Amino acid sequence: MNYRQAGHTSLEYVIVCAALAFALFVPISGDAASPEGARSTLKVVLDIFKQSYRDVSHAISLPN
Repeated sequence: MNYRQAGHTSLEYVIVCAALAFALFVPISGDAASPEGARSTLKVVLDIFKQSYRDVSHAISLPN
C-alpha cells in the first residue's frame, strides 16, 4: 500500500459532491415557466414531481 496516496479518494468525492450541489442549486436564468425568471434544477425537478402526482391523483379519483 502506498501511503502517499491515502486520502486522495476523499478529495475526489468532495469535488464531485460540490459539482453536483452547484449544478442542483444554481438558478437557470431566462426560465419562461418561472415568474422570477430563474429556477434551480432542483426546483424544476420538484415541480415535475408535483405535477405528476396531481395527474396521478386526478386519474385515481375518476369513476370507473
